[in-house]
Amino acid sequence: MKRSWSAAFAAYLDRRVMLVLLLGFSSGLPLLLTFSTLSAWLKGEGISRSAIGAFALVGTPYALKFLWSPLIDRLSLPVLTKRLGRRRSWGITIQCLLIGAILALGATDPAHNLWVTGCLALGVAFLSASQDIVIDAYRVEILPPEAQGPGAGAVQTGYRLAMLASGAGALFVASAWGWFAAYATMAALVAVGLAVFLFGPEPAVVVSPATREREERAAAFLARRPDLQGNVARLAGWLYSAVVCPFAEFMSRPVWWAVLLFVVGYKTGEAMAGAMANTLYIESGFALEEIAWVSKIFGFGATIAGTLIGGALIARMGVMRALLLFGVLQSLGNLFYVVQAMAGHNVTALAVCVFAENLTAGMAGSALVAYLSGLCNVAYTATQYALLSSLTAVGRTLFASTSGWLADRFGWVDFFLITTVVTLPALLLLPWLARHYRTEPPQHG
Repeated sequence: MKRSWSAAFAAYLDRRVMLVLLLGFSSGLPLLLTFSTLSAWLKGEGISRSAIGAFALVGTPYALKFLWSPLIDRLSLPVLTKRLGRRRSWGITIQCLLIGAILALGATDPAHNLWVTGCLALGVAFLSASQDIVIDAYRVEILPPEAQGPGAGAVQTGYRLAMLASGAGALFVASAWGWFAAYATMAALVAVGLAVFLFGPEPAVVVSPATREREERAAAFLARRPDLQGNVARLAGWLYSAVVCPFAEFMSRPVWWAVLLFVVGYKTGEAMAGAMANTLYIESGFALEEIAWVSKIFGFGATIAGTLIGGALIARMGVMRALLLFGVLQSLGNLFYVVQAMAGHNVTALAVCVFAENLTAGMAGSALVAYLSGLCNVAYTATQYALLSSLTAVGRTLFASTSGWLADRFGWVDFFLITTVVTLPALLLLPWLARHYRTEPPQHG
């Protein structure tokens, strides 16, 4: 059923959606503290380019978080789980550790103990990725299906605001009071999410009968095996339900393989174009200050607008229709790069290009997050969402890595035309996937 425009945007005032906005802010804070902000700190300390480049490896946990997501999904923490619930207890524990790790990272001296800085940066990235596992599961489970669209817009908006704080904000603080003050400020801001887990509700979910029966059959089978006795049998049953069942359940759905192909390909064109955007701007004659103001400041506002508009439109028209519409708009948005390539040094053309690309990318990003949320079975929310979101990252990285070669081979105009049509296979899958969407929908108690 379509919702009115006022009802679609009013969904952002829902208390649960506001909680998701705050969690998105907490989720986005640590990323740049181990990436560009850390790189600026290392450069100021005289660290070599090769060493700074090697620090990109500390981001590996974000791509591998699905490996330990089953533990967070199914393992209960002693005492805390009984008092707070599974999601909140994990969220509070991880965020307390994350605050401590960020403070410790800010207290290091990379000029004299670079390996200590590297180890703590890796620890921050691991805890940040673990935090994302909990936050994504909490968001999916706390929101009813009709609020997943606004929830996707809210979590992305919070994430982007946090990146502004941990990027430009941290640099401003560091320039005035030093790097420890910058990292301590960011650690304090993580407490925004900590407050949500402390005072927010624990999600109430109902596991479907089919899922419960599948796990009971597996447990009974393992219990009958003569080589598995006592605690070994119980451990095998737990591992099966925590690690095997999330993937087996997903692969039991119709056209699951097509879902994975779609997830990998949906943002391919946008990722390829974005990887070469700054190179295009510089070769077009723009100064770094012009790129910063138009691309980073003006573009930031366009992205926020896109995520919020996208979330509201999803609530009005439904996830699958929004995916198709926003996917087409996202691809067409890349045509503005063609206009920019032909216009050269023209600030107006740059502003139009940045606005169109960021607006449509924000809308498509909200639709994809809402779609992934709807694919998750609440019995395995954290594990399945971690897997699907990791696939989107792999797709972006894999295809974006070819962007430079393609731009050299075909030139700017033809390259950006390629990025406009490269997402077409994923979009052609959508009508087929729509018939199988939510074969086992999230259920809320």
